[in-house]
Amino acid sequence: MKKLFLLFAVATMSLSIYSCRETTEEKTEDAMESAGEDIENAADEAGNEMEEAGEEMHEEMHEDDNM
Repeated sequence: MKKLFLLFAVATMSLSIYSCRETTEEKTEDAMESAGEDIENAADEAGNEMEEAGEEMHEEMHEDDNM
C-alpha cells in the first residue's frame, strides 16, 4: 500500500512540475512578444521624430535662403 501511495505521489508531483513549466514557457513567450512589440513601436516613433526633425531642418534652410 505504501508503494502505491508513494508512486501516486511521485506521479502527481511530476505532472505538477511539468504543468508549471508549460505555464512559465507561455509567460516567457508572451513577455518576449510584448518586448518585441515595444521595441518596434519605439523604433517607429524614433523614425517619425527623425523624419519630422529633418523636415523642420529643411524648412529652416529654405527660410534662410529666402532672406
